[in-house]
Amino acid sequence: MSDIELVRKKCRRMVLRRAALSAGVSAIPIPGLDMASDIGLLAGAIEAINLEFGLAPEQVARLQPRMRLIVYEMALSMGGLMVGKVITRELVAQLLRRGGLKIFAKHAARIVPFAGQIASATIGFASFRLLANQHVEACARLATELITRAESASDRGENLA
Repeated sequence: MSDIELVRKKCRRMVLRRAALSAGVSAIPIPGLDMASDIGLLAGAIEAINLEFGLAPEQVARLQPRMRLIVYEMALSMGGLMVGKVITRELVAQLLRRGGLKIFAKHAARIVPFAGQIASATIGFASFRLLANQHVEACARLATELITRAESASDRGENLA
């Protein structure tokens, strides 16, 4: 369990760095650059988070069939939409569109020259960090639950294969 907490902290630091990079790009007044950057940065962050928690698609595919089923069931029940899935730009764009109000506010803020760029960067940073940290927490809960179930099955002498 302490390993999960270490991975969680490592992922949250990585999210903070990528959110800061996203904010920096958002401050550049080139239309569309921030959205393209956010999609790429968020997709990379989610893939890295999944990998750190052992929940990347190739890692989940190597699990015993019963454990794999448990991972997918728990991911669905916890709202971990991007756990154990191949992360595509389209999937990330869909996630970002769900936060449409923040994206609208981010672009609307650009109308005011300098203050708009600062507001856009701030909104971009907060949005990116929120989405990525939610994924970190979903992965941490799933990994904790998976370990708990595996230990309890082992205590009962069950084989999860």
